[in-house]
Amino acid sequence: MIEIINSIRKYNFWDGNPIDLGYLRTFYTGKIGQYVGNKLVKVLVGQRRAGKSYILRQIASKLISEGVQSENILYINKEYMELATLRSAVELEELYKAYRQTLNPTGKVYILMDEIQYIDEWERFVNSHSQDFAEPCELFISGSNSTLLSGELATLLSGRYVEFEVFPFSYTEYCGITRQEIGSNSYKKFLQSGALPELFNLPNEEMKQNYVSSIKDTVMLRDIVERHNVKDVRLLDDLFVYLVNTASNLISITNIINFFASKKRKTNYETLSSYINYLENSFLVHRAERYNIKGKDTISGNIKYYLNDLSYRNYLYAGYGYGLGYLLENAVYLSLRRAGYQVYVGTIKDSEVDFVAIKGERKIYLQVTLQLTEEQTIEREYRSLKLIDDNFDKYVVSMDDYKIPTNEGVEHISAWNLDVFLSE
Repeated sequence: MIEIINSIRKYNFWDGNPIDLGYLRTFYTGKIGQYVGNKLVKVLVGQRRAGKSYILRQIASKLISEGVQSENILYINKEYMELATLRSAVELEELYKAYRQTLNPTGKVYILMDEIQYIDEWERFVNSHSQDFAEPCELFISGSNSTLLSGELATLLSGRYVEFEVFPFSYTEYCGITRQEIGSNSYKKFLQSGALPELFNLPNEEMKQNYVSSIKDTVMLRDIVERHNVKDVRLLDDLFVYLVNTASNLISITNIINFFASKKRKTNYETLSSYINYLENSFLVHRAERYNIKGKDTISGNIKYYLNDLSYRNYLYAGYGYGLGYLLENAVYLSLRRAGYQVYVGTIKDSEVDFVAIKGERKIYLQVTLQLTEEQTIEREYRSLKLIDDNFDKYVVSMDDYKIPTNEGVEHISAWNLDVFLSE
């Protein structure tokens, strides 16, 4: 194990090596930083290549800037070839002992572990060291599956962790990395591109398309097919294409069965339901269930699905009839989720409210539309919100350049101001 420690020196801060920190994601480092200094395990989950590794390294750099000695920080990324033979909690413990023997840190040690789901029984190691008062440790871990902490062993960590879901770049981060001004022009470009961090290091559209395709294929293969022993890989891929094409639309599994039947493809409810769950667990798509605004409960049946990143539509399946309005609705959904809201599709009487967003005691209602230039559009978009008779805030989000006056208590937000509004 000493040899492995020496081989991963270049990925750590011990020797003053220049470490690639990427674009500083202060939204996440600030939020996670609030929890530094206690025994809670900090868990980062999110789609592969959404930026979790960069955030972990940024946390390590921040700790050093605040006075932590570099030898007191151990960064492990299971995807590095040097750690290919590291497969179990026992081997992880041996690696940790070799680290302490080699670096001889004094005081608290900070362990940051990337893609930890590839280490069998990793929970035992994390549970043991997060509670170790003799040799205190603070742990930060990441994984690319939403069920990371739902297994039997994860009950060991019950009540001892705090979870952060990492999304691709927000619109605000997009403007920061591309050095564009916030406004309608840059927001339209944002909707028509993608926000996976590595895309911004690629110089042309062909390379971006190839990159997005490779990410999709890698997630499919490593996080779904291998993990769940999927038999019909082509069906899984075609199902993802279908969800991309119907994102922001209410659909049901019966709809999907009928679609494949029309293409002479046989499948069944159980298979499709499982495959959709796999796509959700790997963070490629997200679901928004319907919410009865009067009854204040969810409704079974049709569901909307949203993409984790717009690049899947824009670079892989742009030929489908998926207009800018649907991209805007998807982007608003991601903004709400990124801000920590639970997001539902609202229903009231015979009308639909695009989003019911709930965070703690706060609840907001939102309608999303491209423009409010026609009287008929204004009437349609405001009507469902006016039917709601509670006192929670109601908003219409659009791409209009000018501020629209309050209409019977319904406020207007320009789409490019949404991130700032949600952070207030």
